[in-house]
Amino acid sequence: IDTADGKIKETMQKMQNVPSAFWIDIKSKIRKGNGHPDLSTVEGILEDAAKCDPPHLVVFIVYDLPNRDCWALASNGEICCHYGKDVGRTKCKMGSNGFYEEFPTKCEDGLKEYKETYIDPFAEVVKSYDGKVPVVLILEPDSLPNMITNMKDSRPTEFRGCHDETQTAYMEGIKYAVDKFAETDAVMYLDAGHGGWLGWANDNDDQTGKFASLIGSMNIASKIRGFATNVANYQPIGKLVCPEPGTCRGYLGDGNPCCEDDPCGLRSHWNWGHNELNYVDVLDARMRKAIPGFEPKFVIDTGRNGNPSARTDCGNWCNPRNNGIGHVPTTKTPDPRIDALYWLKTPGESDGCTELKPDGSKCPRFDAMCESSDSIGGKATEPRAPEAGLWFDYQIKQLAEHADLGDSWWVDLYQGGLQCRGSDGGCAPPLPTMPPTPGPTLPPGKCEGNDGRCAGKASRKACYQASNACEWTGCCGGPACKGKNYNGWACKAIGEQSACDANANCEWVTD
Repeated sequence: IDTADGKIKETMQKMQNVPSAFWIDIKSKIRKGNGHPDLSTVEGILEDAAKCDPPHLVVFIVYDLPNRDCWALASNGEICCHYGKDVGRTKCKMGSNGFYEEFPTKCEDGLKEYKETYIDPFAEVVKSYDGKVPVVLILEPDSLPNMITNMKDSRPTEFRGCHDETQTAYMEGIKYAVDKFAETDAVMYLDAGHGGWLGWANDNDDQTGKFASLIGSMNIASKIRGFATNVANYQPIGKLVCPEPGTCRGYLGDGNPCCEDDPCGLRSHWNWGHNELNYVDVLDARMRKAIPGFEPKFVIDTGRNGNPSARTDCGNWCNPRNNGIGHVPTTKTPDPRIDALYWLKTPGESDGCTELKPDGSKCPRFDAMCESSDSIGGKATEPRAPEAGLWFDYQIKQLAEHADLGDSWWVDLYQGGLQCRGSDGGCAPPLPTMPPTPGPTLPPGKCEGNDGRCAGKASRKACYQASNACEWTGCCGGPACKGKNYNGWACKAIGEQSACDANANCEWVTD
């Protein structure tokens, strides 16, 4: 903030008290005393949150599977199915293509390490704060979505590292994590990609349905609350849910307001989830079909989707330039199935390093996507990008410059600061009451019907007086007395509500 100025500085000042998730991407971040500041560890964060009255909600990203991030290189992890050369921040054995080498085994050693040295101590610390601090867990971003689109059978000519052994590691690892954290009071959401990834639900390739079937096969639905979407991505939220899933695919839905907010042009590719609101709708439908009785809830990551049309290619995910911070965390969402909008990806943390890091050294986990045509650092005039998860000052200032923080009531709330305790050391004052949500804005009404006299009538009364075949649709037509059936032929001449209500064949209609 100190090195920013103007609008960028003003926006960053509004952001500084906004909560975001904590990524627990290495084992040493679980307990205090392992080389990290206390407030960068699960134990230290929960200890601090418990000091507040009432305690503040804490959101953790559980992110350390064996062979993590099998389709990319930028965020390969510390736990491996097989170990090889230490190249810095990952020691996994890589194949000739530069990605995880495949072995005809089941990642037994990697899963044992994941369970015993990551999940077990993580769950133990969370369990110790049951009843003291509310905890939300977002489980393993990108992992299971990769099983749908990036396995060898899906990409035979551009296969990377998402092979059968990695699939075993992901599915067994996540099932173990869900079962273990289910022994605590934590609420879990499983990562479900985003609409631009798994939003194709057509009969010839129902990716959304395949994902739902995969979740069903793992027998974990009863232990999770639902799914997180758009994690670390840039898809727009959307404003209106469509009447039914798939309304907007292809040429369908043209002119329907729910089909707007499609900066990536996904509709033209027959995608059902061109924004996250419509992706949630189709994902919900597919989950209910695959797992009877399961009614999932959702959280949408808005940390970086404030300017979703910035990219020239929506496949470019690594540090794209000119993106913006999105809506601040809120429980006021556009659909009751969505529990919250939240900053899950911490704004300002890098997605991955350019080939040369800011200090001039070579990036050990370089992925070519981090020097795409949209990536910061892809131009000679731009600074190099640091390793995934490290602070990227140039990026946070671009995100602030193009931010759309959303509802001013929530922005002002965070800017004022959330109190931990009252001035007397007791309970913090309750949050102010949110203003009421305004009703939906309806389109201007019009007079329609199988009678030429309906056309052009500018009010509900004129519409009904024109013909019994005329019907007023929409708003803003004013009041009128309408016949309930053919016996109500005289209702259109009644001008007072009391007289209209007194006639059993009439009803008083207004906006």
